[in-house]
Amino acid sequence: MKITTFNPLIVTKNPEPVIQLFEELGFERHHTKEGIGMHEVTDVRMKNADGFYLDVTQGDGEWTMIRMNVRDFDETIEFLLDHGFRRARHEAADKTIETESSKIAIMVSPSGYILSVSEHLRK
Repeated sequence: MKITTFNPLIVTKNPEPVIQLFEELGFERHHTKEGIGMHEVTDVRMKNADGFYLDVTQGDGEWTMIRMNVRDFDETIEFLLDHGFRRARHEAADKTIETESSKIAIMVSPSGYILSVSEHLRK
């Protein structure tokens, strides 16, 4: 399994104050993706001068998780399930979310930490 990125992801109902805080900490908006999933949420990917990434996602709840981009989505999901992870029990997160450019699944560890597993789909 190849992990391509690994960084914090903050899901919040009100993303602008979070984005503003991290801009004041030296992060810049790097990429914005809109219309994700059934709730058509927006994700703002931020990066600072040292190369650290952070995602701030507008959603219908308040969670902090780890974003893990991988090369092989299905292999990673199978690996996590074999290690006791389960899919999140949330209306929008209990299945794979597919967009034109990625596949995403929210996975919860046996102890409760959350991974947002994503594969960038190459054309």
